[in-house]
Amino acid sequence: MAFQVYVDGQEGTTGLRLIDYLTGRDDIELLRIDSERRRDRDERARLLNNADIAFLCLPDDASREAASLVENPDTCIIDASTAFRTDPEWVYGLPELVPEQRERLRTGKRIANVGCHASAFIMLVRPLVDAGILPPDYPLSAFSLTGYSGGGKRMIAEYESGGSSEQLAAPRPYALNLAHKHLPEMRLHGGLTRDPVFNPVVGPFLKGLAVTIPLHVAELAPGTNATTLHAIYRDRYGDEPFMRVMALDDDEHNLDRGFFDVQGCNDTNRADLFVFGGAERLNLTLRMDNLGKGAAGAAVQNMNIHLGLDETTGLTRTTT
Repeated sequence: MAFQVYVDGQEGTTGLRLIDYLTGRDDIELLRIDSERRRDRDERARLLNNADIAFLCLPDDASREAASLVENPDTCIIDASTAFRTDPEWVYGLPELVPEQRERLRTGKRIANVGCHASAFIMLVRPLVDAGILPPDYPLSAFSLTGYSGGGKRMIAEYESGGSSEQLAAPRPYALNLAHKHLPEMRLHGGLTRDPVFNPVVGPFLKGLAVTIPLHVAELAPGTNATTLHAIYRDRYGDEPFMRVMALDDDEHNLDRGFFDVQGCNDTNRADLFVFGGAERLNLTLRMDNLGKGAAGAAVQNMNIHLGLDETTGLTRTTT
């Protein structure tokens, strides 16, 4: 018998990608809402409560309202907004966070899906904090380059309208007031006691994301070097189905004539982790598809875990 799945907000960027992942799976039956009833509260409530899994792909306030409509104790909500990511009543939807996270995802009925920038940042930082290498109060900074699909349908339309704009042809830094909406989850789930200085940049390409964190070796635990960090990541993520810890000191394969490919994980649910640098300074970089492992792919992975399925189900093929 197929699991009943409803996507509330299926016309948005993440919702459309979720539908793409789930369509054609014989273990999933997608519950559909008539287009003219998408704003019908009663019809949405009916579908939400009939679902085994209800994905919420909505703005924060709309997600809070939708979650309040669910009265069926057997319905598992997976919310893609930022509304619940630091709520202790919700399980943070990053299976790779800590060893016990999958059990929390399996048993929890309220799952807050990850933010794209945040998940990349946390997967770089949390293992080092847990290992005692990186102090929780380290004054971290991070740079993130991402495709314009991260801005949703409005930004996609802006970039793909066919008009010419010198502004859109160049990278565009944003959140310069240092109040990006992912900061609370980056701090909490990264195991930190202070917010990082976070500098995101939108690039003139559809999808792909890379977060880079620079570190001074002298500020880390004594004896730490690139080999130390690489070994920690390999031990933490070596058996993860969607993580690749890339070889150390292998610029021939990790770079293209010295340049980094931000889009190297596009159309997959994979994340690639790199350690660059030398004896005194390091760059830690993680790349992913911001619509895949950074959004809809992660949501499907969380659903699979909750339902007791192989978590790679439906995620090993490429998407478009």
